[in-house]
Amino acid sequence: MRIAVVGATGLVGREMLTVLEERKIAVTELFPVASAGSVGKKIRFKGDEVSVIGMEEAIALKPDFALFSAGGATSLAWAPKFAAVGTVVIDNSSAWRMDADTPLVVPEVNLDAVSSNSKIIANPNCSTIQLVVALKPLHDAFGLKRVVISTYQSVSGTGKAAMLQLEEEESGKDASAPAYNYQIHRNCIPHCDVFLENGYTKEEMKLVNETRKILGEPELKVTATAVRVPVDGGHSESVNVSFEKAATVAEVQSILSKADGVVLQDDPASNLYPMPLLAHHKDEVFVGRIRKDESAENTFNLWIVADNLRKGAATNAVQILEKLASKTN
Repeated sequence: MRIAVVGATGLVGREMLTVLEERKIAVTELFPVASAGSVGKKIRFKGDEVSVIGMEEAIALKPDFALFSAGGATSLAWAPKFAAVGTVVIDNSSAWRMDADTPLVVPEVNLDAVSSNSKIIANPNCSTIQLVVALKPLHDAFGLKRVVISTYQSVSGTGKAAMLQLEEEESGKDASAPAYNYQIHRNCIPHCDVFLENGYTKEEMKLVNETRKILGEPELKVTATAVRVPVDGGHSESVNVSFEKAATVAEVQSILSKADGVVLQDDPASNLYPMPLLAHHKDEVFVGRIRKDESAENTFNLWIVADNLRKGAATNAVQILEKLASKTN
């Protein structure tokens, strides 16, 4: 396969290259693509140095797939141009997620949303991906009625500037170019992305709208609060979920223990529960702290953790590519 990685010098772009290597994807030609300022730089892939190229050159090469992680504006401008030459674009930005004609895909959940005509495929928000991987098998078994999510999102979800801010503050320095309005070290900031007119942030509404679209449940009751925490990598979610049907903790545990892409870590007696530290550099979604909500009927609490740069971004995109490539071979 001839594969372009657009945004190859960024956090997620670099992680995409790592995942392509680790999963031994049969890349015959790699085209790292970035902005004009990065053209000519070298990146390493499978032990070789490969030169970064620009958008126009990449489009002229007509790659089979293009993995995009260069921001929404870049994707809106350039993804259709790649698609026009026959390239299948898998886009990690929010640009195409809620477009009615663009499939929003998590392979374990709704790969069937992709058709032979799909030239642009959207990768969901990092927090949404880990949520729906855990919720889909429970929805199939018991029927989701209402979902309440509180997120604890790492600074890597914001990017390099946020990671540097945390690092500088941890070392006792003032942040040289802060990514947040407030100190993040020893702090929690209930502000992920920009605020909207309804008082929610864009991140919170992504969880609402993307979850409904991926699960094919446009009327599903979903609400969210998204919080940035001083963790380097890995997003956590406290999820309260109400079902249409009765269930037991043992049944929920059993279903999740067999679910594709899920690792059950739920043994409080042994202090076993998901944490960002344990999810680091892993591709699975970790679920634990499963409890009956004693204040509501058919309702349970879950704790869901995943590496936001891996399953929440790069791995999910590469898995989509992997599945589509296997279909055509």
